[in-house]
Amino acid sequence: MHIIENDYLKVSVSPEGAELREVWSKKVGIQYMWEGDPAYWGRVSPVLFPIVGRLKNDRYQIDGKEYAMNQHGFLRDVTFDLHEHRSDHVSFSFSSNGQFTAQYPYEFQAIISYTLMEDSLSVSWKIINENEESMYFSIGGHPAFRVPLLEDESLEDYELELTEDETVTQFELKDALIHVKDSNVKTPITPVLSDNLFKNDALIYSNIKHASLKSAKTGKGVDVSCEGFPFLGIWSKYNEATGKIAPFICIEPWYGIADMHDTTGELKEKAGINKLRAGETFDRSYTITFN
Repeated sequence: MHIIENDYLKVSVSPEGAELREVWSKKVGIQYMWEGDPAYWGRVSPVLFPIVGRLKNDRYQIDGKEYAMNQHGFLRDVTFDLHEHRSDHVSFSFSSNGQFTAQYPYEFQAIISYTLMEDSLSVSWKIINENEESMYFSIGGHPAFRVPLLEDESLEDYELELTEDETVTQFELKDALIHVKDSNVKTPITPVLSDNLFKNDALIYSNIKHASLKSAKTGKGVDVSCEGFPFLGIWSKYNEATGKIAPFICIEPWYGIADMHDTTGELKEKAGINKLRAGETFDRSYTITFN
């Protein structure tokens, strides 16, 4: 585990998946990140690559050749090398080096970075195309925040507000595949938080630039700034037996999305896919502010 800190926050990041694991506020004495209890969901903030969500039948094609890949891809399960480490910054790198050609035919380098700025944390992704041709991919964040943050609070004490970048489309998942639910959503979007909200899986929107999740009692919570990101997912693990969600909510900025229900299966035609030319670098970031 690698630690970065400043006067406001102490942050722990694991080289396993370059995954953010803990954010401790020195000012208010709160641990903001989900603990990763496998009884609910064993991850905390995985990086999703080279797909976000699920493929139809867990398969796709490139120029007629078929490949198989599980939900959210494989990058979350690899061990990264430490790339750079300062008191308030840490970055990790991973080079594919032919390890995944059976399921993904492109070679790449990924650099995942975390940088503190007072009470905010910038999360940055760089994907470097090491092929002599264009590569196609999706990438996404999946940070899980503790809700409630304090013992005397409940889920119903928290408020979620989503602000648009432009016209917003809401999507829904049916059998893990994407369907358009509403192509003209009014904003700001303020869904009432309840266990039933996630009964049918994640809430998914296009063109959200900012998400706020805060306690109405204390004002404590997080702001996620993701302007320019084409998609945002909101999710918690729903338990059918108890009718309850896990004690966390994920706010997930994505450059990609699960397969549409009517997908052709061709990766180059996939909704939300990113094309990166030979030798070029994809460089994006989002910021989490801890209140």
